[in-house]
Amino acid sequence: MFLTGRQAEILDLAKAEGRVLVEDLAARFSVTPQTIRKDLNDLCDDKVLTRIHGGALFPSGNENVKYEARRSIAAPEKQAIGRAAAAMIPNNSSLFINIGTTTEAVGEALLDHKELMVITNNINVANRLRVYPSIEVVIAGGVVRGADGGIVGEAAVDFIRQFKVDYAVIGASAIDQDGALLDFDYREVKVAQAIIANARHVILVSDATKFERTAPVRIGHLSQVNTFITDSCPVDDIRAICQENDVRLIETSAVE
Repeated sequence: MFLTGRQAEILDLAKAEGRVLVEDLAARFSVTPQTIRKDLNDLCDDKVLTRIHGGALFPSGNENVKYEARRSIAAPEKQAIGRAAAAMIPNNSSLFINIGTTTEAVGEALLDHKELMVITNNINVANRLRVYPSIEVVIAGGVVRGADGGIVGEAAVDFIRQFKVDYAVIGASAIDQDGALLDFDYREVKVAQAIIANARHVILVSDATKFERTAPVRIGHLSQVNTFITDSCPVDDIRAICQENDVRLIETSAVE
């Protein structure tokens, strides 16, 4: 595989940031969007990037994008999703918040809530909420992943099973066209499955880039959640699954 100097730099940017956009790259390299689209198509043909609307992702397959890069991917969309999810959760309620940068956006949007009990296996969520006296934070035990502060393993699963909460906020690394919710770490998936099983109302939060990705481990199925909040749902099959299974679909791009 031969890469031009520009293509090599685009690949490095994608590795560092997780996602590159056509308009940003065109401005950076002072070339036309058509030229950048050809570069991205070449890189995607060589299977080093995955094409999405308006740009490309790195990587797809069996390895997740690094945590800091994930935080920067679709950050405004995640903030809007977080606000929409927080608006569904009333004061004086209990909830799980799972691992993920979109679930962290939900935690950020909950700071003005009162009398919440938040049970989480996400150190970042716990650290953000712990200083608010009106929010009781309960953190799971288990193995801490150094990469992103997620707590996983059988100890975390056993801990989650002690509770039955009003709401669960979960994410996914990828959403397949058949409605499968997918992730990369089987240990994380076991915790997510326990969270789904022990909540009265499950809220899935995921930005639209997850429709463009793949991951090897099954969390569950879209039909198992009560509400799905995303910035945009371009997949007709996903819309049909939501309708057939009484899953409320909220698209923040349509309401903001």
